[in-house]
Amino acid sequence: VLAQATTEVDISAVTEGQMITVPWQGKPVFILHRTQEQIDQAKEADSANLPDPQLDKDRTTKPEFLVLLALCTHLGCVPQPIGTGDFGGFLCPCHGSHYDTSGRIRQGPAPRNLEVPFYTFKDDTTVVIGKPV
Repeated sequence: VLAQATTEVDISAVTEGQMITVPWQGKPVFILHRTQEQIDQAKEADSANLPDPQLDKDRTTKPEFLVLLALCTHLGCVPQPIGTGDFGGFLCPCHGSHYDTSGRIRQGPAPRNLEVPFYTFKDDTTVVIGKPV
């Protein structure tokens, strides 16, 4: 367990609009380098009637990078990549939950937003997922 407490990810090659999936504690994590349009969409949705209200700024450390546990909060399926769902975000293929460009639930059976794991930026090109032990 100690070896997997944190995962360091080099994001230097992740271009704007690109998303990668990395393992952390045996679970998939999405790291999305958001475009300005995706950031703007997320900020605009801050005022929407959200099932699980959270501001985009409270879900990101740096607005251009979105880090999410890639497990639907309904029954734990892995959502499809950004842009597959309504609202410009993620779609869970199992039961049709739609998440926006901040990973917030917008439609479907999922009760909560996609979880944001604890993470920090070690430097401009390295994300550390998880809390140091």
